[in-house]
Amino acid sequence: MKMNIYKSTIAMMIMAMVALTSCDDFLDREPTNSANADKAIATTRDARVAINGMMHEMSSSAYYGRNFLLYGDAKGGDLTLYENGRGNDALYSFNHTPTSGSYSGFWSTIYDCVMQVNNLLENIDKLQAGGGASDFDYYKGEALSLRALFYFDLVRLYGKPYNYDKQSLGVPLVLKTLDASAQPARATVEEVYAQIVKDLEDGQKLMASDKNHYNGYLDYWGNRALQAKVKLYMDDYAGALDAAEEVMESGKFELYKPEAWCDSWAREYGSESIFEIGIDTQSDLQQTSLGYYYMRAAQKKNAMGWFLASDYFLNRLAQDDTDVRWGVMDNDESWSDTKVERKGACYKYMGGLDMRGDGKESTTAVNIKVMRLSEVYLIAAEAALHTGAADKAANYLNDIRCRAPKLAPATPTTVSDDMILDERSKELFGEGQRFFDMMRMNRKVEFNDDFRDVPVTRRLKTIDRTFGGIVLPIPQDEINANPNIAGQQNEYYTANN
Repeated sequence: MKMNIYKSTIAMMIMAMVALTSCDDFLDREPTNSANADKAIATTRDARVAINGMMHEMSSSAYYGRNFLLYGDAKGGDLTLYENGRGNDALYSFNHTPTSGSYSGFWSTIYDCVMQVNNLLENIDKLQAGGGASDFDYYKGEALSLRALFYFDLVRLYGKPYNYDKQSLGVPLVLKTLDASAQPARATVEEVYAQIVKDLEDGQKLMASDKNHYNGYLDYWGNRALQAKVKLYMDDYAGALDAAEEVMESGKFELYKPEAWCDSWAREYGSESIFEIGIDTQSDLQQTSLGYYYMRAAQKKNAMGWFLASDYFLNRLAQDDTDVRWGVMDNDESWSDTKVERKGACYKYMGGLDMRGDGKESTTAVNIKVMRLSEVYLIAAEAALHTGAADKAANYLNDIRCRAPKLAPATPTTVSDDMILDERSKELFGEGQRFFDMMRMNRKVEFNDDFRDVPVTRRLKTIDRTFGGIVLPIPQDEINANPNIAGQQNEYYTANN
């Protein structure tokens, strides 16, 4: 590992790349190569550049650019492997160790993002304390919102679900730049979530005076959407519903009509986009991108076809053969060998079956959509159901369920968690949600390991959240660097490795 959080320098380098290209930016995006981050932040423009750097880091293969999204659906049973030994098998097989695995970049990449946030916040605080004239409040709010997202992702990867065991160990809370002697211990899951909520609420207040929507940034509305999601994970259904409904009623976003849903994947910053990470030629992962991992091998030069929709997912989508979401699914790699139709290849990240992209000259073709209005409606449906508003829950669910016109609409007497969970799977397939949904909702995950006789070892055919391997091991480099967490490895890995 190139860097661990305990040996990070105070002067963290700001990323030099400009990740996004929207015409709706409220400041021009400029790169910086300054190695002295203490002097890099002098103006609000500098703050924007620093945030652009975090966005670029988020688009890496170890984070939202590929592996984080693969992890959620592969571990959740909605993805299967076409062939073993082709890479990233550990994302699918639970063959984790503290020293290896395709998931190993999560820790270093996300903590790098955390350190960039902390550095930005500290520099802003210094400027404000010195009487700096610029108004940095909005940028502080955005930075706090991003830090909340980073910790939300970290605690879901390395800690147990909040509503399962919130007193168990989460991740170290690093809220300032660290010198080499810093040795933070792991906070509990509850403590991490408390910090996430605090950062989001503080960020919301700082951005409340500017409720415009800025494409490509975690703005006020992205903050509120993330609050809805975090509070749903905490079973704070009233809080989740309040935040979700504010977003839904804001007039800033609009659900796609069923006939426009597929085409939306060929668009940049569409009407449902709350927060998406811009992908351009500089941040394009090209033939190692998520789109290449999903599409059928030989569809495009060097396409991977490594991960396919599982039978479990396809059977769920097949509840309605006219579901518009079939429009981003095509015959997968098995079709090339058997000529038997099996629409297991997902083309969301290639802009649809014709691979139009979103008008930019990039190989991966589309931005990464982190928060969409559709998900907010599904959050609202679940939260409303648990606050006793079954009529509201049914209505919100039907706003999404109408994409499958043959399915009977939900009613206040039929709407259920399982119905919402199914809809989340169909709507959010390929977006890295399924595993985390299954764990927080205390469901069993089944795996069709027998597809093409792929051998998968060290994993049961069925797991639930009592299985210790649902959390990742703390990397051994971090354990070695910090005596305070030497005895805090997730217990499954001390017992089985």
